[in-house]
Amino acid sequence: MKARIIIADDHQLLIDGLQSVLAANKEWELIEPVNDGRALLDRLANTEVDLVLLDLNMPQLDGIKSLEQIKRLYPRIKVLVISNYHQAQLILNIQQMGADGYLLKNTNASTLLKVIELILNGEKFFDAPQSQGQEIPDYFIDDFLKKYQLTKREVEIIKMIGDEMTSREIGQQLYISEFTVNTHRKNIMRKLAVKNLAGIMNFAKSHGIC
Repeated sequence: MKARIIIADDHQLLIDGLQSVLAANKEWELIEPVNDGRALLDRLANTEVDLVLLDLNMPQLDGIKSLEQIKRLYPRIKVLVISNYHQAQLILNIQQMGADGYLLKNTNASTLLKVIELILNGEKFFDAPQSQGQEIPDYFIDDFLKKYQLTKREVEIIKMIGDEMTSREIGQQLYISEFTVNTHRKNIMRKLAVKNLAGIMNFAKSHGIC
C-alpha cells in the first residue's frame, strides 16, 4: 500500500518543487497540498494521511499550532517539519512536541528523500545546527514576525521576558523606564493574544526567540 503524503506550505513554488522531487518515488501517493494550517486540519479530518510535510510559517494557523493539533488528534500521523528556522532551541521544542523530523529548506533532494524514508519506517531525524544558542538573524523582517505585527523593540523585550528578566532589569538593559517596559509588555500581550507573562514566555520558547 502506498504511503500517503501531504505538503502544507504557503509558498506554491516550494510546493511545486517538493511535489516534483517526491513524485519520483512510485511507492508514495501525494495528496493535494494545502496552504495554511486550518486547511490542513480540515483535510486530515477527511483524508487518510501517513506523513505531513509541514512549514512553520503559515497563515490562519501556524505550523507549531498545527503540529500540536495533529499530534493530539491524529497521533498516528507522522510529521516532518521543513523550515528556514535554524535556531537550536526551536528545533528542540519541535522535537519535544512530538514531531518525527526537522529539515532545513536548503536541504538537497537526495537527503529529503532519505529522511522521508526513515520517518515512514518509524525513525526520527532532526537537522540540528552545529552551534547552540545562535542569535536570530534578520528575525525582525521575517514574515513569521510580521504576522504578529511585532516591532524590533517588542521582540527584544519578548526575548528578555523569555530569559526571565524583570521589567526593571529589561529597562536598565535597554535604557528605558520600567513604565515603558510595562507598556510594551501590555502591547505584546494584546498582539499575541495572551493574558500574562507566562503566555509571553511560552511564545518566546516555542518560537525559538530565547
